[in-house]
Amino acid sequence: MADESPAPRPPRRARYRGTHPRRFEQKYKELDPEKHSETIAKVRASGKTPAGQHVPIMVEEILTVLAPQPGERGVDATLGYGGHASRLLEGLQPGGCLLGMDQDPIELPKTTERLRQMGYGEDAFVSRRANFAGIVDAVRAIGWHDGADFVLADLGVSSMQIDNPARGFSFKLSGPLDMRMNPQKGQSAMELLRRFDVKKLESLLIENADEPFAGALARHLQAKAEAGGLGTTKALAEAVRGALPKHVSEEERELSVRRVFQALRIAVNDEFGVLESFLRCVPQAVRSGGRVAIMTFHSGEDRRVKAAFQEGLQNGSYSRIASEVIRASRKEIQANPRASSAKLRWAVRA
Repeated sequence: MADESPAPRPPRRARYRGTHPRRFEQKYKELDPEKHSETIAKVRASGKTPAGQHVPIMVEEILTVLAPQPGERGVDATLGYGGHASRLLEGLQPGGCLLGMDQDPIELPKTTERLRQMGYGEDAFVSRRANFAGIVDAVRAIGWHDGADFVLADLGVSSMQIDNPARGFSFKLSGPLDMRMNPQKGQSAMELLRRFDVKKLESLLIENADEPFAGALARHLQAKAEAGGLGTTKALAEAVRGALPKHVSEEERELSVRRVFQALRIAVNDEFGVLESFLRCVPQAVRSGGRVAIMTFHSGEDRRVKAAFQEGLQNGSYSRIASEVIRASRKEIQANPRASSAKLRWAVRA
C-alpha cells in the first residue's frame, strides 16, 4: 500500500508586528535575494542597503584604476560580499584568475558559493580565508611567485557585518558587544573594555576616532565595564549618551556614539596594525607595472595609505601614485550614503 502521509510543511516565515519587518532576521525577502529580486530593487532604489548584503562602492572608478585585462591575475584582498570581485572577474575573462581573501569565516563561504553559481570555477576564482596582511604568502601559495597584476583592498566594514546584530558592530539594533571580523579569534569589544584602564581607553578614543570627550567617556565606560554593565551594543550606546555633559546636543551625542564604536572596532581587530603590515608587504605581491588600489573610510586609514605610497615612490617600490584622492560621485552618494566617506588611492609597481 502506498504511503499517503502528508508532505512536510515548509517552515513559516518570521512573524512581525505592523506592515514591515524591523528586525534583521525578520527581513526574509531581503535575506533571500534570489527569490525576491523586486524587493531588493525597491530597497536599493530608496538609497538603502538590503539586509545581509553589501553594495560595492566606486566600482567604475576602481575598474578604471585597476584596468583588469583578459588573462591577468588579480587579488581582491578584502572579498566581503563579492561586489567588486564579480566585476573584476568579468574583466579578467577569458583566461584570467582572481584570488579572493577574507578573514570572516561566516561570510567567505557564502561569497565563494555566490561566485561559483555565477560560473566562476577554480580556474577563474580562488578563495582563501586569510587576513589581507598575509597577501604575500597567499599569492605564493597558489603559485604566483612573481606576484599579481593588480591588488584591491577595500577597508570598509561590510554591510553584512554592520547590519547583523549578532556580530555586534552597530548600535541600531541590540546585540552582543563583539565587533570581531573573525569571531573565532581574539578578544571581543566587551572583553577589551574590561581589560583596559581609563588612561588606555582615553588614548584609544583619541587615536582611533578623535573623540573630543575622550576623558569623560573613558572614565564612565571603564566603570560601567567593571560593573558588568556593557554586555550589549545597546548598553554601550546608552552609556556613551549618558556620560556626555548636559549641554551636548542630540546630534553631537550620536556622533560620539559612532566614534566610540569605530574606535573599539579598530582596536578589537588591530586595524591600523594590520593595515601597516599590508602596506609594507603589498609591493612584494605585485608584478612590475602592476596596480594597487586601496579604499579607506576614515582619516587614520587614509593618512597611512598616503604616507606608504609616498614612501614607496621615494624608495623605488612604486613608479607612480595618485596625486589626489578619488571620491564617490554625488549621484552615488545619494543612492548609497555609505559611500560618502570613501577615499580611493592608487599606486603602480615600479
